[in-house]
Amino acid sequence: MHWSPTRQSFLALSCLFAFSLFAIGQESPTGQAAVSYSSVSQLNGILSQLEQASQSTQLDLAKLRIEKWKVDSDSKRDTLARAESVQRNLQGALPEIIRELRGAPESLASTFKMYRNLGALYDVFGSVVEAAGAFGSKDDFQTLGNDLSAFDRARRAMADRMETLSAGKEAEILRLRAELQKAQASAPPAPPKKVVVDDTTPVKKPAPKKLPPKAGSAAKPAATPATSQPH
Repeated sequence: MHWSPTRQSFLALSCLFAFSLFAIGQESPTGQAAVSYSSVSQLNGILSQLEQASQSTQLDLAKLRIEKWKVDSDSKRDTLARAESVQRNLQGALPEIIRELRGAPESLASTFKMYRNLGALYDVFGSVVEAAGAFGSKDDFQTLGNDLSAFDRARRAMADRMETLSAGKEAEILRLRAELQKAQASAPPAPPKKVVVDDTTPVKKPAPKKLPPKAGSAAKPAATPATSQPH
């Protein structure tokens, strides 16, 4: 089968458009297309700030002496549990998402995962900082407050980046859609299908005639047995 260049272009654009739509909703951390240097540079700056904030926060939380605060036991246990939750996030979930983003800098799925994680981290860590301001030392409150501000800046930066990536993906879809419509308009119409109908009645062959028997081939009568004479 031979396809014209116009039809080949139309099919290629159709496949590319469908693949792009699928990639928007089903991005994976691997197999990403090449990204610009500025995009990677921006992401690396955000991730480096996050790693520094994480290290600083873990050190500051380790120095925190919540058990010595002059507050009731329930409040101490609640703040300790929140501080431990922050530590687990900084040692587990956050580094994992950072690795995903470094492997797929423009993955919308990983970018949104980071933004959502930073939002949850900010809320829990913020309650620890508030408790430190109410019951801890002034130095603890100051250092933890600086750490919280660093996470807030990273969260806002990830929100801006997610918006930029979404706009870029949408623009790419619109461009592909326009090219697809252009290819559809210029593609030649498919030729009509020919349907062949055989309405001829088949000729019936005459039945073969029976040949008459050949002369001399008639069946001979059976011989009559001789009757014995009485002596």
